[in-house]
Amino acid sequence: MFRKIRILILLLILLFVALSTWRSDNRLASWKHVVRIAVYPIAADDSPVTAQFIRELEPASFAVIESWLQAEVKRYRQTQQPPAQIRLGAEIKTLPPSLPDAPNTLEIMLWSLKLRWWAYRQDDEKNIKPHIQLFVLFHDAKRHVDMSLPHSIGMRKGKIGVIHVFASAQQVGQNAVIIAHELLHTFGATDKYDFATLQPIYPQGYAEPERSPLLPQTLAEIMGGRIPLSQERAEIPGNLSVTRIGRMTAEEIGLLTPSP
Repeated sequence: MFRKIRILILLLILLFVALSTWRSDNRLASWKHVVRIAVYPIAADDSPVTAQFIRELEPASFAVIESWLQAEVKRYRQTQQPPAQIRLGAEIKTLPPSLPDAPNTLEIMLWSLKLRWWAYRQDDEKNIKPHIQLFVLFHDAKRHVDMSLPHSIGMRKGKIGVIHVFASAQQVGQNAVIIAHELLHTFGATDKYDFATLQPIYPQGYAEPERSPLLPQTLAEIMGGRIPLSQERAEIPGNLSVTRIGRMTAEEIGLLTPSP
């Protein structure tokens, strides 16, 4: 009897989680309600530069992402209501669980559960009560000579982003592009670039797939990640002003009805 009760409790918990996920997905995909997004800064290293950069962050530091998202939503839906509110949360002193190198499916599942539990336990000192949590890890650029960082991740399930950026005023524009890219993953958008070459995939990874001549492009599709300049070369956008949400991405996140 006790075993049956435990199974019933587990099934009820799974049902509650599934229902909560379904309601959350529907809320985001409807674009009828303002989505609260919290950005939590984290120092990824012990550099004084990183610490100072985080201390100087302000509530308006991520306003450009909020404005960009509103403009892009308006291109597909004629609405004056802001689709999202991005708020700066309190700095978090602990690092999120790391994804193992070359993980198998089971390791990814376990990491995802650990990450969601870690995110749940973070105190919301500013009482934001977000629908989406973005944990932004800042790195001192001088400690990364090759300018490479760990891979950033945006999760639709759990509505969590773990994002690696540079603690540098010169990188603020590109940081916003990376954060916006991972944010749209939490809405259900998929990557639209070749993982091997990092080249945007035609046509879904192009902001202007009907442009003639096709190349060079002048804009980047946000999930394509780069501005295609030739068949072999693409440029990382310096800021969000040269990025767009393409049609397929708009369909994935509920801004457009998918084409038949």
